[in-house]
Amino acid sequence: MRHNDFTQGNLFKQIVLFSGPIMLTNLLQVSYQFIDSLWVGNLVGADALGAVAVSSTVIFTVLSFIIGINGATLTILSQQKGMANEDGLRRYLNAFVVLLTVMAVALGALGFALSGSILRWMGTPESILPLAKSYLQINFIGIVFLFGYNFIGTVLRATGDSRTPIRFVLLAVVLNTGIDPLFISGFGLGIDGAAYATILSQGFAFMYGLYLILRRKLVPFPVPFIPAKTEVSLILKLGVPAGLQMMVVSGGLMAVMSVVNSFGSAVVAGFGAAGRLDSVLLLPAQALGSAVNSMAGQNIGAGNQARVRQIALYGILYNFLIMSVVVLLTVLFARVAVTLFVQQEESVDFGAQYLRTIAWMYPFVGINFVLNGIIRASGAMFVVLLLNIVSFWLLRYPLTLLLSMGFAERGIGLGIGASFVLSSVISLLYYRFGAWRRKELFRRSGAA
Repeated sequence: MRHNDFTQGNLFKQIVLFSGPIMLTNLLQVSYQFIDSLWVGNLVGADALGAVAVSSTVIFTVLSFIIGINGATLTILSQQKGMANEDGLRRYLNAFVVLLTVMAVALGALGFALSGSILRWMGTPESILPLAKSYLQINFIGIVFLFGYNFIGTVLRATGDSRTPIRFVLLAVVLNTGIDPLFISGFGLGIDGAAYATILSQGFAFMYGLYLILRRKLVPFPVPFIPAKTEVSLILKLGVPAGLQMMVVSGGLMAVMSVVNSFGSAVVAGFGAAGRLDSVLLLPAQALGSAVNSMAGQNIGAGNQARVRQIALYGILYNFLIMSVVVLLTVLFARVAVTLFVQQEESVDFGAQYLRTIAWMYPFVGINFVLNGIIRASGAMFVVLLLNIVSFWLLRYPLTLLLSMGFAERGIGLGIGASFVLSSVISLLYYRFGAWRRKELFRRSGAA
């Protein structure tokens, strides 16, 4: 059944089958960015690749906010689904559509107007500033598509469908792979061609996703109308802290990067290569976090706390199973994998050593994703924000700094790995003793 009812049935089987397509979708998203950079770097040159890298930082910040709002989407809609409240599901869908449309248009216009100022404020070199500004402005023109197809995927997952999003994300990847070189070289548009290819492929993916859900009536999308104040208030109450979580993560990564930078360019290059691999290796854990968010949300909406506890237990067990395989592959093939991105011997040595150190801690990262997904499903977004602040600013950065002083560059992996373990312990303690179970977004009648 495409739309899963997670309030009944075999939970472990549901976790495995539901999280698998999410993993594949996330992998496609990563490949999308990788292919884009590959075409720009090879067809336009180093300056253009630098301009894309700088602009992508701004786009990622905007995307972080979208991910935050989508976290609210997943929690609210999955709870409404679990309550079997069709009217509530329809009303909140409408509220999200209206709110996100207004935000997309406002952010697009503001971003287009301020692109140059933002890039100068970031200290973008003058040699690549015109390229970066043009690329960023075109992306802001099409930001509604970025909002749109991410939102549709989240709505489908909230209602129990993790397979359909694969179809339109795959469409975006295939289109972007094909039309990138055509627009860049064939039409002679250079870096602008890459930007146009991006918004065009995302636009087609968004329209295809919209066609699928309307044609097949996968979700009860209404004709848009002005949402109630209480609905908008609840969305912002959950969405803003969730968006801030991503900014905390981004800022924490920048702080850790400052420690890495102190060891010189070879270590920086090796860490950069390892970071790209990290983004792929942690996809299973991230997908599990998203899966248990939907599953727990439905059961919280249905008032079935015993089943929520089972979801947490099975999620952690499955995390250890799948991440153990990731650990083994990483330890065995770390050096080979790093050489795909960098060839300098010193950089490869550090990158491989870092991955072999950090890999043993991957299962603990998975615990964080699973338990944060459960807590997020209850609507306790501010608590998850605090847990991320503790994880990145009270543990990861200080431990990385401290251990790098004692163990030189080897301390980078030791510090980050230690923070993974300690933050998972804190998440476990809050999950066990915290007040998230008493969080109530809706009365059983379905009213906010």
